[in-house]
Amino acid sequence: MIAWRTFVAVLGRDVFVTGRELPSFLAQVVIQPFFTLFIFGKVLVAISYVQGDYGQVLLPGVVALNGFLGALQNTTLPLVLDFSWTREIEDRLLAPISISLVAVEKMVFGALRGLVSALLMVPIGIAILGVSWPLSSLPLVLVVLVLGSLAGAAIGMVIGTSVPPRRINIMFAVILTPLMFTGATQFPWPQLESLKWFQILCALNPLTYVSEAIRAVLIPSVPHMALWVSLPVLTLAIAIFGALGMRGFMRRALD
Repeated sequence: MIAWRTFVAVLGRDVFVTGRELPSFLAQVVIQPFFTLFIFGKVLVAISYVQGDYGQVLLPGVVALNGFLGALQNTTLPLVLDFSWTREIEDRLLAPISISLVAVEKMVFGALRGLVSALLMVPIGIAILGVSWPLSSLPLVLVVLVLGSLAGAAIGMVIGTSVPPRRINIMFAVILTPLMFTGATQFPWPQLESLKWFQILCALNPLTYVSEAIRAVLIPSVPHMALWVSLPVLTLAIAIFGALGMRGFMRRALD
């Protein structure tokens, strides 16, 4: 019970700090996806460069991208800072909880920020694109977003404990950009049959399964990957990357 209360207290402190930094947090998670939706879903449709129903396909992908990358970035960057300049991680390690629970708290907090980032884009995207989502599907969408945010946080833990601080800028260019454009956020994965090599590449990205799962729930008329494939793969990704990330965290913490 002491460990549980300490875990909740540490998580609550991080949430409180986020509340104090709310304007900068909102700017970080809203501006880029807002313009993505506006340009690709509104402007290009208005000038007839894409079909009018493209917004239906784009919005689930952008919501998935915001949750996944939001969790990844909000796990990676604090870890890089904690293990390098601020050394705040030392205070966490002195708390009456195990080192593994400190790692879990980092991932849970990153996933929470990713989940909020994704949920913020739902009303914004609906307002911009004029699409409608059935309320009955939202609970399952929430489940998918929770899994996607946890997967992003687990990958963020791996990156944050393995990339040196001086390489962090290179990491964002080398890792995040391919993740963004191979995650089936702008297109349905099954329609890549004519580009088989790229379809296989996208299948290696956990973000693909978040995007496809949301489309499967919200727009089943569009070709999509089956939920019975997407959800187990996301669960497996959380388990594998979470274990690798915790192993890296233990190594860095003990050093």
